[in-house]
Amino acid sequence: MDIDAIHKALANPVRRQILLWLKEPQAYFAQQEHGLELGVCAGLIDERTGLSQSTVSAHLASLQKAGLISARRVGQWIFYKRNEDVIQAFLHQLHHGL
Repeated sequence: MDIDAIHKALANPVRRQILLWLKEPQAYFAQQEHGLELGVCAGLIDERTGLSQSTVSAHLASLQKAGLISARRVGQWIFYKRNEDVIQAFLHQLHHGL
């Protein structure tokens, strides 16, 4: 777990918002045609943020580099999910390490 990469990723409010949406995908992405167990399609995240695809892609890359989300390609689509194990380990470290 790269604590510095996680802090850097969480320093941006858009990235924190994406993590919140991915925490409850059924509340924010119910219109997705594929099952949410795959994760959330990048295009729907783009739409919800209202930002350009390239900007959202950079945010998702930062979250993925930090290990906070994982990506899965299915055909032409990429689906993103939270990595709950890393998030919980980070929270544990934050709570007990300071």
